[in-house]
Amino acid sequence: MTYLVFSALLLGLIGGVIPGPVLTAVFTEILISGLFKSFRLIFWALLIETIIALISILTLSYVNLSEAFFQSISIIGAAILIWISISIWKINKIDIQNKNHLSIGKITLMITTNGMLWTYWITVCFPKAVLLNEEILYGQYLFMILVQIGWLVSTIILAFMFSKFRKILSNPNIVPFVYKIFALAFLYFAFDMLYKSIMFFVA
Repeated sequence: MTYLVFSALLLGLIGGVIPGPVLTAVFTEILISGLFKSFRLIFWALLIETIIALISILTLSYVNLSEAFFQSISIIGAAILIWISISIWKINKIDIQNKNHLSIGKITLMITTNGMLWTYWITVCFPKAVLLNEEILYGQYLFMILVQIGWLVSTIILAFMFSKFRKILSNPNIVPFVYKIFALAFLYFAFDMLYKSIMFFVA
């Protein structure tokens, strides 16, 4: 049981430091609003990802959804990431009054249509959660909570580290360049999701 508990925390810690749309969004929010206001986004992302994990566990307990279903979701997610990247590309200055490019709605769509996240929970986390469930009552839910705790810890640590560079990155001469990097990052994740989905269907 100790091994499974450790592996759950480790999966979460690793998941939090892997570059992805959520981490990029957190860094962008830090530049716009500062570290502590970015916690709103972090905890919202945690809530949505926890719901996805819970749905995955409950669904797999009763329904066997194919990987094709989640690859199809990824195509929609790629389109949403492209939409976000275009809005971020246009930023030339930090405008505290206008934050529509990183609204809660967009973040929610971005996470829920990330087929790779669904696939990750179904193919990697769920099998281990089942093993823990065999050793302890409601073990699959404990596994889910531990993964999310690990994700939260590593994401907050990275946010703190990134916030140390906020003054430098907020320089008016640097802002357009920084946001174009973020926009390209979102675009990369979009095409990566799209490519993997296409390859799944044509292979």
